[in-house]
This record gives sequence, structure tokens and C-alpha cells, in this order.
Amino acid sequence: MSGLRIDVADLLAHPGARRACSVAAELDGLATSAVAGAGPLEVDVTLEHIADGIVVRGTVRTRWAADCSVCLRPLTEELVTAVDELFEPKPVDGETYRLEGHELDLEQLARDAVVLELPLAPHCKERCEAGLASDTPSDEEHNRDPRWAALSELEL
Repeated sequence: MSGLRIDVADLLAHPGARRACSVAAELDGLATSAVAGAGPLEVDVTLEHIADGIVVRGTVRTRWAADCSVCLRPLTEELVTAVDELFEPKPVDGETYRLEGHELDLEQLARDAVVLELPLAPHCKERCEAGLASDTPSDEEHNRDPRWAALSELEL
């Protein structure tokens, strides 16, 4: 059973009812080709009963680990992403999430939110962005390098 499962029977009994909720859980399989994995998830949301179901608004927070795609040093960073989704008894595939009786499971919502925000090519912000800018030759340096001479003769 997921640690992100929430009983919402009290909300379903009162249309318009609202409740804040915070849950945390460790989820496996939160890795991509570039990111080795993510740490425990913390989900801080407000649940609100509307006519169609339960609206879940808030944030998902975790830490991810990877190797820098430029210098290959290990790095970890915090990821915080906003969520604003609808849980309903008959979900629309790919658009809403399933409300199962009087419970909703935030696991798939959290997975979707985190995996979509993980970087495709993580890199060190301070070291590598500064290093990339200084490693790129300027136009003036290209003109002095005889290997680039043939390109300067081209007419575009």
C-alpha cells in the first residue's frame, strides 16, 4: 500500500469542503537516463471537493542525484514542482486521476510531476556554466586560428 494514499470520506460528504494535507513516502523507480534517482517525496497539498471530484493543489518536493553531464562530478539538487490536478471516479485517460471510492492515491500524480521536471542533461550551475562560457572561443580567436581561415572566405 502506498504511503501517499489519503482517505477523503470527510470531503466527499460536504461539497465545497477543503482540507490541507501533507504526506511523505519513498518511491522506487524515479530515475531517468540522466538522473540516478530521487529521494523521499514530500507532498503538501490542499484537497477540495468540487462537483466532479477532488481537486488537488500544492507542491511535490524531493532531492535528485546525478552526475554532471559536462564535468561528470556528482551533484544533488532539490526539486519543487507545483501540482493542480483533478481526481474523479471516471477519469479521462491522460487528463485526470482516479478517485477510488473514498480514497485517492497521490503516487501517480507525484511520479508524473517529478519525472517531468527532472533535468535531461543535469549540470553544475556554478562551475560548468562559467566553464562553458570561458571554453568557447570568441570570433576574434577564430580569426587568428588558421584552421578557421577557409570558413571566413565563405559568402553566406
